Amino acid sequence: MNRYLVKASIVGALGGLLFGFDTAVIAGTTQQLAGIFHLTPVTLGMTVFIGLVGTVIGALCSGALGQKLGGRESLRIMAILYTVSALGSAFAWNWEVLMVARFIGGLGIGGSSVLGPVYIAELAPAKLRGRMVGLFQINVVIGILLAYLSNYIITLQHFGLAQWRWEFGVAFLPSIVFLVLLYGIPRSSRWLVTTNQTDEAREVLQLMGSPDSEAELKEIMDSVHLERGIRQEPLFQKKYKLPIFLAVSIGLFNQLAGINAILYYSNYIFASAGFNEASAALQTVGVGLVNLLATLVGMSFIDKVGRTTLLLIGSIGTAIALAGTAAIFYTHTHQDLLVWCLVVFIVFFAISQGAVIWVYIAEVFPSRIRSKGQSLGSSSHWIMNAVIAGVFPYVAAKSQAAPFAFFAAMMLVQFLVVRFIYPETKGISLEAIQARLKIT
Repeated sequence: MNRYLVKASIVGALGGLLFGFDTAVIAGTTQQLAGIFHLTPVTLGMTVFIGLVGTVIGALCSGALGQKLGGRESLRIMAILYTVSALGSAFAWNWEVLMVARFIGGLGIGGSSVLGPVYIAELAPAKLRGRMVGLFQINVVIGILLAYLSNYIITLQHFGLAQWRWEFGVAFLPSIVFLVLLYGIPRSSRWLVTTNQTDEAREVLQLMGSPDSEAELKEIMDSVHLERGIRQEPLFQKKYKLPIFLAVSIGLFNQLAGINAILYYSNYIFASAGFNEASAALQTVGVGLVNLLATLVGMSFIDKVGRTTLLLIGSIGTAIALAGTAAIFYTHTHQDLLVWCLVVFIVFFAISQGAVIWVYIAEVFPSRIRSKGQSLGSSSHWIMNAVIAGVFPYVAAKSQAAPFAFFAAMMLVQFLVVRFIYPETKGISLEAIQARLKIT
């Protein structure tokens, strides 16, 4: 590992920070938005849902964009979308304008969730890939924590009816920083090979500290050899059925854990348990901090313990914590234990699904369709996210316990799927993974 590799990986992962910030910042605004724009549980769900519609579209389209322009240039477009969204949300003069601004931000989130991990995965050596791609997830949880902390600090400033504008507008600063830093990193060596720019690819490999750039360049060229004869190879083929299943299922299960329903509506959940506005905001800061610390732990183990082992551990831990949360809401007792149940949930989620998802999706597809495969896996994640975020307020209004009981059951299903289907990918080169999955 050298400073050029570290710099490129960190900058590529900064899209994750904005991803996390934009994902979580809505939690502090839901109550005020509901009052100002007279939102019902359904229209409040739509306010969250519209951003996720943009996210799904961004995830679906960014794979093709990444293959055409490369990860670096595509990430620059995402940075511009983040910036426009932050300003548009902050200065929105009605609900419709806010919805448009949130949709634009969703495009940036969806694109970043595809492009950032792929860019890093294509730069990092095999033995460091899990931790390097994991930087993206670390930045996601840092962004979530910063959003919660920002919301809490703004709550203390007593901005009144303008509070939600400040909470959305703060994202403008990191968006601009991200855009500027993207002009100081190289293009992906693997993408350069797919576009026949082998000389620059060799220079990038040398810059990234490759011990044998010629051998690695040959390996990359061999892995994309079929792409030279097949310009637009379709993703949906029988030979790709396993990686497609792995990418789609891990994306679905990530959201069926209920993580983003909890992140989006954390203030609402704590308020339902009797916490006031400032106290609810402070509780979410605690949850965000635990999320960050647990993700760091998960990242430290991902290349040692392995991807599937972490997923199995997380399935059991999250199921127990979610069952406890459901019991609290069902019995309307022991509300003081709610924060602890959510903390336990966050810990097990962060060390498992949170640490693994973007690494795993970026690993299981060959270079010639990796961006498309990443788009598919990310899209399944965001589609399920949108569905859950849209219906959560309505279902929770009917029964606060029901969503958490459902999430707990889904984690038990995930345990069985991972145990019997998911292959381990730790410490294996991207090309060797293709051979193991018989998709060379």
